[in-house]
Amino acid sequence: MIYPSIDKILNIVDSKYALVYIASDRSKQMTKTGYYQMNEKDYKCKSNIGRALEEVYNNLIKVDKR
Repeated sequence: MIYPSIDKILNIVDSKYALVYIASDRSKQMTKTGYYQMNEKDYKCKSNIGRALEEVYNNLIKVDKR
């Protein structure tokens, strides 16, 4: 099973396209700066894209719904 579930994340983000944009942008930031909003041991995913999705799911990334 994939964590976090796409269905649960879509309650936070309006569309799949916005989710892809947010997660990819955050993943690039993690790769470039090495800054994570949680302790690295607290993430369930090992990849930065998975970690970005976890941050969205845990409301660590503010999503502006316009």
